[in-house]
Amino acid sequence: MFKNSLKSIGRGWSSLTGSLLGDRDHKINPDLAKGDEDLLRRQFQKWIEARGGEVSARKHAMQIGGLYQNLTSEGRRRFLRLLALEFGPDRQALRAQCQRYMETADADCGPLEESLRDLLITPRLKLLHQFNTLPQGIKFLVDLRKDLIGFAKDDAELATLDKEIRRLLATWFDIGLLEMRQIDWQSPAALLEKLVAYEAVHEIHSWQDLRHRLHLDRRCYAFFHPNMPGEPLIFVEVALTSGLAASIGSLLDESTPDVSPEEADTAIFYSISNAQQGLQGISFGNFLIKRVVETLKAELPNIKTFSTLSPIPGFSRWLQGLGADEVSSVLGEVGMQNLAGITAEMGPPVDLGSLLARPDWHLNSEFCETLRPLLERLLYHYFHTTRVDGQPIDPVERFHLGNGARIERVNWLGDLSEKGLKQACGFMVNYLYPIKDIEKNHEKYATARKIVISSAVKGLK
Repeated sequence: MFKNSLKSIGRGWSSLTGSLLGDRDHKINPDLAKGDEDLLRRQFQKWIEARGGEVSARKHAMQIGGLYQNLTSEGRRRFLRLLALEFGPDRQALRAQCQRYMETADADCGPLEESLRDLLITPRLKLLHQFNTLPQGIKFLVDLRKDLIGFAKDDAELATLDKEIRRLLATWFDIGLLEMRQIDWQSPAALLEKLVAYEAVHEIHSWQDLRHRLHLDRRCYAFFHPNMPGEPLIFVEVALTSGLAASIGSLLDESTPDVSPEEADTAIFYSISNAQQGLQGISFGNFLIKRVVETLKAELPNIKTFSTLSPIPGFSRWLQGLGADEVSSVLGEVGMQNLAGITAEMGPPVDLGSLLARPDWHLNSEFCETLRPLLERLLYHYFHTTRVDGQPIDPVERFHLGNGARIERVNWLGDLSEKGLKQACGFMVNYLYPIKDIEKNHEKYATARKIVISSAVKGLK
């Protein structure tokens, strides 16, 4: 995907070997080895010293981008480290200016503040800004940051560069600049292919599967940037239903009878996917859901309920990390007796994790009847387990509670796919967006980390 996006940028971005550095006999090593890092350093310097004005600067920026396209993963890491280490802020000049600022009267600080702002616009930031002016340059930078996120995990200097690029992208991708569009079966084939490629929650298995998700009782909406009109940034898939949906299998089953949009009373948000990994940390999802709610309310006034059917991606991992004493504390004496009875029926004494690792455990109805209330109680405690910052450990829960939703209903064996059983023992959850209470719920969560739940979910503890 990354290479394809760069190929569309044009000839100036691609055939860049010797000509890039003014030496047609020299072939750039894609790992930036054997002194080629020094040649890249000189190319950066050429861009900084470009004397031909805007046209010359754009030409050098395009050459630099084209070189990056042809590098291996190791070459890209070296490219980014060079950019981070040698073309950042002039720290000596900053310290000197800060000292002058501290010694200057308030009334005379204006020019110094302006000078400090100029010093913080680093050479590398100017280069990144230059990509904004090139054909497909924003997409190039988004994909470059996708690489950078991976490299920055164990590199403090690259982590600093990543923050700088993220702030820049957050400005360019301000919500006020984005356009929400509906994607349907009549959308361009290239866009539909990207929908299949970017779907991150429930894999799209075929064109027939995709057609079903875009049918009469389905909706799909996405945000687009004006400089990336063919690239969705984030998209949400919606099913129009009668009442809350409890199973993803029924929603995705192509043989399920359609519901007339005019007869539906509920909109189920069953998949939301970030399409551009390079925009990680820049939030669009909350705005997209609210825009979709407003759009559906205007189009279909019969829709009164807005809810999700969501995965619980961290439940199984959390469960596996619990010690025996913690499980006992949650389940209590009666619960532990019931659990002991299950393990006795299933064979040699084993722990809960080993039982759930069996591929067909969910097909044993008697086992499930006893196990269900035990797992539901554990799930209730999972929803209330928090990180050091006081927010829930589950990322999907954080997202929806932060948007003003409440935990409405837990769905036993709502996802029987291999992924669903592995990550959440088959559980799914409905997060309800009550129109009148969204802002109130949001405030409770934002100010007091209040986890708003329905009476039905409270009954699980």
